[in-house]
Amino acid sequence: MATGYLELLRARHTTRLLVGTLVGRLPYGTAALAIVIFVRAEGGGYPLAGLLAGLYGLATAVGQPLLGRLADLYGQPRVMLPSALVSALAMGTFAVSGIDPLPLAHAAVLISGLTTPPLEGGLRALWPSVLRGEGMLHRAYALDAVAQEIMFAAGPLVVLVLAGVWSPAVALLVINVLGVLGALSVVVSEPSRRWRSAPREAHWLGALRSPGLLSLLGAFFFIGAALGAIAVAAVAWAEVRGDELASTWLLSGLGAGALLGGLLYGARHWTGEPERRLRLLVAALAAGYLPLLFAPDSLVPMTALAALAGLFLAPALACAFVVIDRHAPTGTVTEAFSWLVTTFGVGSALGTAATGPILDRWGPGAGFALSSVGGVAALLVLVATRGALDTPVRRAAPVVGTAVAPTPGAAPTEPALPLGVEAPGVSGSGGPGGAVGPRK
Repeated sequence: MATGYLELLRARHTTRLLVGTLVGRLPYGTAALAIVIFVRAEGGGYPLAGLLAGLYGLATAVGQPLLGRLADLYGQPRVMLPSALVSALAMGTFAVSGIDPLPLAHAAVLISGLTTPPLEGGLRALWPSVLRGEGMLHRAYALDAVAQEIMFAAGPLVVLVLAGVWSPAVALLVINVLGVLGALSVVVSEPSRRWRSAPREAHWLGALRSPGLLSLLGAFFFIGAALGAIAVAAVAWAEVRGDELASTWLLSGLGAGALLGGLLYGARHWTGEPERRLRLLVAALAAGYLPLLFAPDSLVPMTALAALAGLFLAPALACAFVVIDRHAPTGTVTEAFSWLVTTFGVGSALGTAATGPILDRWGPGAGFALSSVGGVAALLVLVATRGALDTPVRRAAPVVGTAVAPTPGAAPTEPALPLGVEAPGVSGSGGPGGAVGPRK
């Protein structure tokens, strides 16, 4: 297993793109916590803190697919870096001005969210042009999903350290400066500069005109809702036990399970249609949520159940990345991956919101039951839309427009090929001219 991942990380550009994207996404991954801490430090109440954090999340959900579409149309550097700068400047304004005047605070958070660069979708659009061979590509998607778990675990810790050592305002500023530097590292890299999306058919729905993509988005909306429910139910379970830190152990167990599952999934060479494999992985994910219903009082078994619940999350995400690449209409790959970020995030937010009233009435067990409902609903969506999901976009020839323009004096380069199209002597796979990026 380690040998395969070392081979991947030694591939040219891989480590830089992965690390740059993770650092660039720090503002997105830590915004909710950083905003709440900052507002509380400024004397604002939890309702205002929640409102501003929710506004950022909603704005990001709207902005990601729109910016992803622009990246497909105009290239990554022209979209990613300017949007990262605007987002950082807006959040810097919020950090300097505080919550007074309030309209300025709302406007700054809104603009920052809307212009958060779609680095996650961008990275996943780049992978196929960087890596050769379907096995390497699948391993990159798995490592991508695992890296997200690490980022979402380590990012809040960075915010808390910065806020404790200096101030919440400094934490906001530093995190967003790091975000710009991460985005800069990605967009000045050779793969990002030279990547071009295939020509796209003019259509106002863009990537959403793919029935298979809509099926996938519907399923991951419910998976996001399940995770949102688990996060809130874990806090309630800890409060009932009188140990607030216990929720941290449960969520850490969930992340550790996802990390382990992703590493194991990426270490294996998979054959067969990824759509069928995705249904099996989501079925396993839904089954993993069911034992949480027992909600034992003891911390150790409950943490073990949380780890089991997370075991198939990263594999399901990694497989979904491959499926998206197969279903995204030509010229919409970055937008398609950005839609996954959006639907997953919206589902998580709604799952979190819906769990609160349920907990008040029926307790933590009902919150974990809601996560099970989300997992089953995701599986039902995939089963009910099986016909659409099993009919990927067919590309019988290399995608036009994905070839890299030769640099004067440089050796000619080979165009990237879409998934399922083999180069002479190579079992290659690639997306519409690019790779895919991680992200939320």
